[in-house]
Amino acid sequence: MNQQNHSHDHGRTPSDLTKNQSLVFGALSRAEGPLSAYTILDQLRDDGFRAPLQVYRALDKLVETGMVHRLESLNAFVACRHPDCDSHETIAFAICETCGKVTEISDEALENRLRDLAREDGFTVKRAVVELRGLCAGCSER
Repeated sequence: MNQQNHSHDHGRTPSDLTKNQSLVFGALSRAEGPLSAYTILDQLRDDGFRAPLQVYRALDKLVETGMVHRLESLNAFVACRHPDCDSHETIAFAICETCGKVTEISDEALENRLRDLAREDGFTVKRAVVELRGLCAGCSER
């Protein structure tokens, strides 16, 4: 498995983003873990954010471009930290249930296996997000 934890380019630069998109992306990039839309809204009130819709519009565009990922099980968002993840149809996240750490994982074998399983049922995968819940190395040692 290839685990990465650094920022990268998705074909868009912060200068290509609207002000709101840039502020939301900045909040997620600085965050230690995933943030809900309402947490982002609270953090950005001093920057002129007043309504959840402002945050959700920015998040929708950032998710669409691959700069941000939505973690379904947490109803929260993280800035992408994996190079070239937008070229993968499968993205996996390891989510620690104790400390909240989220690690983005890319694994070609997993991607191929999921595609093959879907194909056996006549299904074509466009995009898949796998969320693994458990304990990170630090929390398992405690």
